[in-house]
Amino acid sequence: MYLIVGLGNPEQEYSKTRHNMGFNVINKISKEYGIEVNKTKFKGLYGSGVIEGEKVILLKPQTYMNLSGESVIEAMNFYKINLEQLIIIYDDIDVEPGNIRIRKSGSAGTHNGMKSVINHTKTENFCRVRVGIGKPKEKIDMISYVIGYVPENEIETLENGTEIAKEAVIEIVKNSVDSAMNKFNKKKDV
Repeated sequence: MYLIVGLGNPEQEYSKTRHNMGFNVINKISKEYGIEVNKTKFKGLYGSGVIEGEKVILLKPQTYMNLSGESVIEAMNFYKINLEQLIIIYDDIDVEPGNIRIRKSGSAGTHNGMKSVINHTKTENFCRVRVGIGKPKEKIDMISYVIGYVPENEIETLENGTEIAKEAVIEIVKNSVDSAMNKFNKKKDV
């Protein structure tokens, strides 16, 4: 069983922001596999189903980004998920829009949601799928960039990134993290 977590902020207000790439990927997986993510528990919304013969739990923490780890650890403890069964999906400013990076471990960088997950799991050793949002081209503060308005001309590129991330998660579940890293950790033409 895999616990697949998309990081984001409650969707009513933040659905069309760069910071919700994790939720957007979960929504795509949910749609493709008919897994409704509408139950409330673990300080989040979740649903269970099967991807490529493997049981999965899809989770969207509703704690707001900076407290995401609270939701993740509750679900891990409840389902007795070990670190090899955890996949975290989130936005990353150090990856170009439309690209993704898969890693088996690593620091949180500047991402507060990942800092929370690492703090609560007490390790950096779990799979993460980083969905590129790039850095702002103009001088604006980072909070405005990640939770602010996304210009129309960037939406398609970000959507492409979430589509690639969805395929990467499926590859991880179906084959392995290594297989997904070999297949998807290349620069994609956008």
